[in-house]
Amino acid sequence: MDSIRVAIVEDDSRLRHSLEQILAEAAGCPCVGSFATVADAVRGLPPLEPDVILMDINLPDGTGVDCVAAIAAQLPDTQILMLTAYQDPETTFRAITAGARGYLVKPVKSARLVEAIREIREGGVPMSRSIARKVIEAFSRINAGLRAASPNPHRDQAEGEMALAPRERQVLELLVAGCSYKEAAAQLGISTSTVGVYVGRIYEKLHVSSRREIVAWSQGKVEAGKIAGDQRSRTARGGPKSSEP
Repeated sequence: MDSIRVAIVEDDSRLRHSLEQILAEAAGCPCVGSFATVADAVRGLPPLEPDVILMDINLPDGTGVDCVAAIAAQLPDTQILMLTAYQDPETTFRAITAGARGYLVKPVKSARLVEAIREIREGGVPMSRSIARKVIEAFSRINAGLRAASPNPHRDQAEGEMALAPRERQVLELLVAGCSYKEAAAQLGISTSTVGVYVGRIYEKLHVSSRREIVAWSQGKVEAGKIAGDQRSRTARGGPKSSEP
């Protein structure tokens, strides 16, 4: 198992040391840096290039959300896991919008924290149950509004497919073929976290929210292609374009 380099941004010294101890005892999750303020984190994290950052919300010179926004721009391959007592929807969405890819509510058991670090490194989105439910409910409301405003989702997906970059198309093809993030990363020679970034862009452009929806979208394209091909074949033979009278 590859080592996962972890950094901590937490102003509570006792909790910070506790997190350092958890990482020291966990196999393959060395702590490469520990910071107590936004300023120190923004200055000190980029040179370390950690794989995962554990981020608190309430910091003495700003918020963890501000720190996430600054760090995400400098370290696009680093996965940021919020670790905080705040669980209101507004704070959660601000953190996710800023670039966080996971959200755990304190207190968190050691085993769960280590599991979440490994999960987010593999492209997953670890969340406490209470947060996950709120996120799903909110996105369901947002999705319903988008669908009402966009009566032709197939057209939107077609436009999204045209907007896919070459590398995003490669990742899409591997996902449809059943590859895991790790397998896709190995084939493309990139990190699993980078695959996760591409997948997020694919979801956004194709207006989907899961691998299942991607597969369904792909199958729909294949069926549409078969129908179009059959129609062209019948037309070339001089036959009717459809079975309808």
